[in-house]
Amino acid sequence: MRPFYAAAGAGVALAVLASGCAMPAAGGSGGGVSGGPGGGGRVVLADSAPLGEFNPIAGYGSTGVSPIYEGLLRPDAADDERLPDLVPSLAAAEPEVSADGLTWTVRLREGVRFHDGTALDAEDVAATYRAIVDPASGSPIASDYTSIAGVETPDPLTVRFRLDAPDPGMPARLLLGIAPSERLTPGPVAESPLNTDPVGTGPYRLESLSPGEAVLRGNPDHRDGAPAVDTLVLRSVPDENARAQLLLTGEVDGTVLPPTLASGLAGRDGVELVSVNSADWRAVALPMAHPFTGDPAVRRALATAVDRHSLVEHVLAGYGRPATSPITGAYPEYEPTPEVAMDSAARRAEARAMLAAAGWRAGPDGVLTRAAGNTGAASEIGAAPARAEFVLAYPAADSLRRELASAVADQLRGLGVAVELWGATWDEIEARRSEVAILLGGGDNPYTVDTQAHRALHSPTRTSGPLDNPGGYANPDLDRALDAARRATDPAGRTALYRRAQQAYHHDPGHLFLVTLEHTYLVRDTGHTGPAPILEPHVHGATWGPWWAIARWTARP
Repeated sequence: MRPFYAAAGAGVALAVLASGCAMPAAGGSGGGVSGGPGGGGRVVLADSAPLGEFNPIAGYGSTGVSPIYEGLLRPDAADDERLPDLVPSLAAAEPEVSADGLTWTVRLREGVRFHDGTALDAEDVAATYRAIVDPASGSPIASDYTSIAGVETPDPLTVRFRLDAPDPGMPARLLLGIAPSERLTPGPVAESPLNTDPVGTGPYRLESLSPGEAVLRGNPDHRDGAPAVDTLVLRSVPDENARAQLLLTGEVDGTVLPPTLASGLAGRDGVELVSVNSADWRAVALPMAHPFTGDPAVRRALATAVDRHSLVEHVLAGYGRPATSPITGAYPEYEPTPEVAMDSAARRAEARAMLAAAGWRAGPDGVLTRAAGNTGAASEIGAAPARAEFVLAYPAADSLRRELASAVADQLRGLGVAVELWGATWDEIEARRSEVAILLGGGDNPYTVDTQAHRALHSPTRTSGPLDNPGGYANPDLDRALDAARRATDPAGRTALYRRAQQAYHHDPGHLFLVTLEHTYLVRDTGHTGPAPILEPHVHGATWGPWWAIARWTARP
């Protein structure tokens, strides 16, 4: 057996914070310091997410950052400029990996206890991982764990993972928060008591929960001691303007806001903007069954036409980067594409030429059309001309996706493509996912390139969620490269396979990848100092940003 793991790191274009971070202090009635280290600090945060979904089987804390749960490993980095290292948390040391890469052995820390007083042991770890892959759970993150063939517990403090093939991304799968086996009831995750009565080993435990507020209290029995911030209050405030108002009036100490709103409020009344690099992408998933977007030539032209730099500048207020796939410059496997470097005029001219070559011509109203039978398909003979039009759906409650959808529609309108915008609920969108384009976000588990790419780009599998590749995109060359890369043990060979996958994708795209976000937070100074933020996943908010390691904050003198 050999010890394993130092996570691959690579630069991200924009850095925001140094290796230490002063937590900008407390104004108003909502928060502030009420004592020194361990002496009773209180921080109140407003988030857009609903409360009562504290279940690791449903994906809560699956990237190793949670005030309630801990995984075998956790992410650690000095800043957000690179992928973090994954270091032991509940594990006593780095995992040991067999020579063939098929067995991962993890020794647990001794003396760790859950919030209910029960001792952590190997059965708790095994039960958590088994619940993830149990079809009865319906876990939305099950596809991230398909490489695990079995989990064994040779003794109370040893867990052994058996893989069906070598998995270089396995360390990121060891970030999953661990729950007590007794609390992991069989059945759908939506019905689990862990959603509203979580029990973990983390530095905070849930003290009270209402629809609008969760109060977390520092865990005095945690192995690192009680946190200096001993009370963390999370408020669910879906409306972004209401969250901004709560911050400006001093009722909360921080919140997450869309970039244009956050940048407009920065500097007011002692409020500071903190932006954090992320692997959180936005893209338009195109339906393959659609008469316009189902044409590979059309998809290549649209991917060429989109002016991503304009989206970053005007929709994100500069807080983001252009993206042409989910594999961004944060990853050593990143394969750059030429269209990102093209100016907007050259991009539009090339896209028009590509559409013209595919038989699309401007109709009387300026919308492109293609004569029936132009592609040679028998189904088109005698049919009316096809029109360059499609519906672009976005979640109506998400203002950033609405603005991105509107900007993309405006850009494509200039190309002769009519885009009808449709704001709806996720349930409504999911019901029409095979017929409409969807403004998606992704990057749920970005600490391995495998999960960053697989859900969005691989053809649907039995473990795929309804919004993983919702348009039904399938590219056999890309699938082969992703499947081979998932099992490759040689780093250089694995990188080559991921680059081959990107090349196959760029030749035949199934989405319009747009941007990668910098998450924007507004904060008040709470009188503490703590670790700087790290590169973030898609899921973010009050347990990320400046507060991702709030248990390690110390009060400033």
